[in-house]
Amino acid sequence: MMYWIVFAFFTTAETLTDIVLSWFPFYFELKIAFVIWLLSPYTKGSSVLYRKFVHPTLSNKEKEIDEYITQACDKSYETMMRVGKRGLNLAANAAVTAAAKGQGVLSEKLRSFSMQDLTLIRDEDTVHMRSHDPAAPLWCESSGNYRF
Repeated sequence: MMYWIVFAFFTTAETLTDIVLSWFPFYFELKIAFVIWLLSPYTKGSSVLYRKFVHPTLSNKEKEIDEYITQACDKSYETMMRVGKRGLNLAANAAVTAAAKGQGVLSEKLRSFSMQDLTLIRDEDTVHMRSHDPAAPLWCESSGNYRF
């Protein structure tokens, strides 16, 4: 774990200094040598740097770090609650809007039919059936039955 913490600090510092120091002779070779020194089980470079610099700094700032973590947790909880409420309100509004629009379409489909409407539907059906199949039965208006 010490290696990864030291390596994270190294990567952060490297990102900031890479542009400025890349013109320095043997810069990239020195970087590789430093990473090997950090990794090596013989030199234990990461553990040396961690124990001399990182651990004392973290120990001194422990209370401040804990306060920042607590504040971040509180703010994230408040933010999630606010976003959750907005999401639920949007979903409820969408459901109500869909229900209102759907009710209009549904009522149009389920309206009561008069006998004249049913007669028109039958006439349309016979025209369609007649045009597709000449042997299809026809609706006879006088008897109210299909004629074959």
